[in-house]
Amino acid sequence: MNGPEKETYLWPMKQTITIRCAPGTADWVAAELRLMDYPIVQQTTAGVQTRGELDDCMWLNLQLRTAHSVLLEVGRFTARTADELYKQARELPWEKWMRVDSYFSIDAFVRNETIRDWRFASLRLKDAIADRMQALYQRRPDSGKEKDQVVLFLYWYDEGVSLYVDTSGETISKHGYRFRPGKAPLMETIAAGIVQQTRWQYDKPFVNPMCGSGTLAIEAALLATNTPPGLFRENFGFMHLRGYDSSLWAEMKAKARAEMQQPRLQIMATDRDFRAVTNARRNAEEAGMVDHIRFEVCDFADTPLPEEQGGVVILNPEWGERLGESTELEGVYKQIGDFFKSRCGGYWGYIVAGNPALGKHIGLRTSRKIPVPLAQQEGRLLEYELYAGTKRGQ
Repeated sequence: MNGPEKETYLWPMKQTITIRCAPGTADWVAAELRLMDYPIVQQTTAGVQTRGELDDCMWLNLQLRTAHSVLLEVGRFTARTADELYKQARELPWEKWMRVDSYFSIDAFVRNETIRDWRFASLRLKDAIADRMQALYQRRPDSGKEKDQVVLFLYWYDEGVSLYVDTSGETISKHGYRFRPGKAPLMETIAAGIVQQTRWQYDKPFVNPMCGSGTLAIEAALLATNTPPGLFRENFGFMHLRGYDSSLWAEMKAKARAEMQQPRLQIMATDRDFRAVTNARRNAEEAGMVDHIRFEVCDFADTPLPEEQGGVVILNPEWGERLGESTELEGVYKQIGDFFKSRCGGYWGYIVAGNPALGKHIGLRTSRKIPVPLAQQEGRLLEYELYAGTKRGQ
């Protein structure tokens, strides 16, 4: 940022950073943070806390694969009522963090006996910020529901209040390459976490029959090439804050690109639906990964597998969410089991099971059952060690 506003830059040093994620995936986020040498201060079902500054939030937004948002704490206090929330929040130096001509929105999590509707608490916080700006500049910043500029987050549990700047803005759970999501697609963050839960070694095959929109194969390619998902985003919440340094952001992206790799990958994605394969290929092009993935239209049972053993074959069949569908899918799971047994010897087999009970129709003993959140239900990533010995057809 240029001009005199740079002198008023005042962000808390080494403050709490809370990274929100899908419930049940905090271990995935914590593992990513440890790889980047960030300390784990606290972990809950749907979030992980570390410490850092605004610059760290920028880097985390660029790099994290399994997170939903990166929150930087700017205030913490106690409040029993909405009036106390207003009074305390108005004392914070919002003018140091956002401009008077900023547009801002507020998200909130509220569990306080005096508040019936979280939107009322958000409104009181908005009033506190706007009234402070009015007193200082005789102007009030605009506010609304859009999350394309400054986004704030209010966490109010009992009498404890934490206020955050959401440095992500729009959620980073969408990695920005998927313009054709297809039928019942996996969220990018979940797909990335699933890939990391498998035993895949990057120099071994990664085979994804029933590829749908290609998310699993694309996330595998992004992981193996060390391509940060944040490279696909042009707008983050931190870009609208005072103190944002666009040249530093350019340096971060340049550093990330310099650390990308070009390994020899054997990634195969197939689907019997021509339109799904077309859309998956387009998504891979948007992600810059199309050269790393071989796409083919065929039934899952006819998927060509490389002869090299030790790879991964992973399927994401329909989940059978509606009444009667589970019975219909029993036959599909049996066919997958036959495919594993007859053609996938020497591989690790995986099924993303929205209905884990269907796994019994595979006819194989699982090595692991890894919890995976899928939409509104708790799924499992079923792992099978497929012993060599049966010749695979080509």
